[in-house]
Amino acid sequence: MGPFYRNAAMSPSSIHQIYYSEQTRSEVDPGFLPLDNLLNERPDWREYWPIRRFLMTQELEPDRYYGFFSPKFAQKTGLTAEAVHEFIRQQDGSADVISFSPFFDQMAFPLNIVELAAVRHGCAETFAQAAALVAPTFRVDASVMSSLDTIYCNFFVAKPRFWAEWLKSCERIFEIAEQALTPLGQGLNRFVMYETASAPAKVFIIERVASLLLWSQPQWRVRTYNPRTLPPLSPNFVSMVTGPTLLVLDSLKIAHVSTGAEQYLVAYRQLRETVMMRHKENSMQPRSPHG
Repeated sequence: MGPFYRNAAMSPSSIHQIYYSEQTRSEVDPGFLPLDNLLNERPDWREYWPIRRFLMTQELEPDRYYGFFSPKFAQKTGLTAEAVHEFIRQQDGSADVISFSPFFDQMAFPLNIVELAAVRHGCAETFAQAAALVAPTFRVDASVMSSLDTIYCNFFVAKPRFWAEWLKSCERIFEIAEQALTPLGQGLNRFVMYETASAPAKVFIIERVASLLLWSQPQWRVRTYNPRTLPPLSPNFVSMVTGPTLLVLDSLKIAHVSTGAEQYLVAYRQLRETVMMRHKENSMQPRSPHG
């Protein structure tokens, strides 16, 4: 299945995979379009730089799906280009945004994707202020997200209308970070830990823009490739929280958002607290000297 094709029963798609070295170029899935970032003029912006350049210089077709995946797409999702194109075909052009996001564990357990970032990377105030630029009513400690509107790593495809909104929001963050004249601008450029490496906070905020748009702008029609079938972010985390518990946590959040009923959110918070307390108690148990 080629990277660019048309069919009367579906909308066309142009899905790019970014490469920034000869090695990553050789790893591009042949079903995707290679997107050259060999010059890598602004490595501090990671994948946003080549995506930004493309969106600002190319004329987009209104009904075409566009996507921009990092070199680690297959590693993080286990999906091939063929699987991606097939899932897009199944939607028959009915969606504005189609998500291929992994990490269901990190969708279900946190209240929202920004809460998770604040815990993992620190800089809570920076994340909260940047999120408010995208979604003014968003509150880290109160806004509920679920697997229906959470996207990691910018693993999504969308029609140009959504990309225009995405770019507009990202550019607000970009300009503040580039000027670095305010505490927020300085915070965006501060390096934070990521696994065993580090990167500027602005990189992780850009990766949350799509989710914030979906949360705050209900007009977008979204379809999601079942994240429960894709790899989790942390196998160790999944060992702390069972699969069924994650399903319940996510379902409670979805029920709260769809009905407005507070008891679902109360139940979610109670269950999450129980899991955390149980994990804390287990971690304090003395280990056997024999393993």
